[in-house]
Amino acid sequence: MADTAPTTPPRSPLVRVADRLAAATRSSRGEIRLAELPFLAQVNVRLDAKGAAAEAVGLTLGLPLPIQPNTAVRTGELTALWLGPDEWLLIGPPGSERDLERRIRQAAEGEPVSVTDVSAQRTTLLVTGPRARDLLAHGCALDLHPRVFGPGRCAQTTLGRTQVVLVARDEPRAGFWVLVRSSFAGYLAEWLLDAATEYV
Repeated sequence: MADTAPTTPPRSPLVRVADRLAAATRSSRGEIRLAELPFLAQVNVRLDAKGAAAEAVGLTLGLPLPIQPNTAVRTGELTALWLGPDEWLLIGPPGSERDLERRIRQAAEGEPVSVTDVSAQRTTLLVTGPRARDLLAHGCALDLHPRVFGPGRCAQTTLGRTQVVLVARDEPRAGFWVLVRSSFAGYLAEWLLDAATEYV
């Protein structure tokens, strides 16, 4: 039987604007950094937060699933985002989605769990720099002050009229991840580039 697998490398949703994102970063003289983080593994998990599966999954991954609303937990290259009382989004390095799915299913051991690879559904924009919060505040209704939306916080919200998952990274000067559906990524990148002209 002939191999029908695609032979061309995948293309990220923002490959056409990568140079413009880099140019905006240079022009801002360090005030803003914009970049795409393509192909991150993204796995949606739904299970009972108080059940045995939640603890088992956390132990298997070495990463407790956050139970406080709108929080993110990171260990190494793996991040878990709280999306709802029984829903999380796990984010890992490119290509790790199948391994994550397998490990979660094995840990659940027959307990009710839903595990869905949604990696192709979204891409991730990195927004960092001293003026990153100001830039995002142009189009986001959330209070982004560090006391309210500091490191380790996440939220499903809108940015420039686009639905996103916004994550305040917990590393020093790491800024934000903006997870956006691939079909809206080009529009949102254009919005960010336009808003960034204030800092150029």
